[in-house]
Amino acid sequence: MQAAIRIAFAAILTLGFAGTASPQLGMFSNEQRIALTREWKGERFSDGRPKVPDAVLEGLKDVDAEEAWGVLQSHGYNYQFEGGWHEINPGGRMVGRVFTAVFMPLRPDVNAVINDKGKEEGRVGAQNSWPIDMLSPGDVLVVDLFGKIKDGTYAGDNLSTAIFAKSHSGLVVDGSVRDETGISAIKGMHVFVRGVDPSALRDVTLLGINVPIRIGQATVMPGDVAVSDPEGITFIPPQIAQDVIDKAQMTHAVDEWGHAMLREGRYTPGQIDRKWTKPMIEEFNRWLQQKGLKLHMPEE
Repeated sequence: MQAAIRIAFAAILTLGFAGTASPQLGMFSNEQRIALTREWKGERFSDGRPKVPDAVLEGLKDVDAEEAWGVLQSHGYNYQFEGGWHEINPGGRMVGRVFTAVFMPLRPDVNAVINDKGKEEGRVGAQNSWPIDMLSPGDVLVVDLFGKIKDGTYAGDNLSTAIFAKSHSGLVVDGSVRDETGISAIKGMHVFVRGVDPSALRDVTLLGINVPIRIGQATVMPGDVAVSDPEGITFIPPQIAQDVIDKAQMTHAVDEWGHAMLREGRYTPGQIDRKWTKPMIEEFNRWLQQKGLKLHMPEE
């Protein structure tokens, strides 16, 4: 049943909506991509993918998974985090605009059509190289390879080098990669996979580029912002990225003040972890002013 649903979903992505211009095979039309991300009011790439400003990407580097999770939940986004990754080149954080690709188990008749259309569109190389050719600086390539490990290696050191050269960011694969030793030598590149295997990618077909995909339990859209933590990866919708930053600033301040009060013995853990009293809030707001922070906690 799950496989049938995924194939039907891919068919919808590929064929598009009635009444629109014929899109490239395996891709939304620009109009469809804009329609599905209509809550984003800012700049877009030429294909309609939301383009979150660099300043917002920089601000999200200070937001951790727990802080983002709380804001996402408040907006009704309950399926934007996915853990359980094998990380190559750990250290630092990966923050970038999501560029999606989705693969399906090989079906020869469909695969032949995809290859023919690729030739018509002037695409070069194997299907897994096609999305890489389209990356922009600041992109994180997020690939749905349905969890395949053996024969599910999206990239080795050559394609990973190409990804980093184009995006200066990272790669997320719900599947695997090969040549971890070579990929580890690409300094600054973040790679998150389900596993590593020496086999080559085979028996799969590229069914969509910059379309909605599923990564574990997360629904991921092109133009989301991928933010990595030791816990996993959070996919933040572009229209609430700034709100995540703003609310995280208050969370940071609350944690900093609360930790200071605990170290000084001014308050007990039970007092800090429950709803604060009016005198506590007043003291906290005075501390905010002393720190020069333009934040204020309402007394109610």
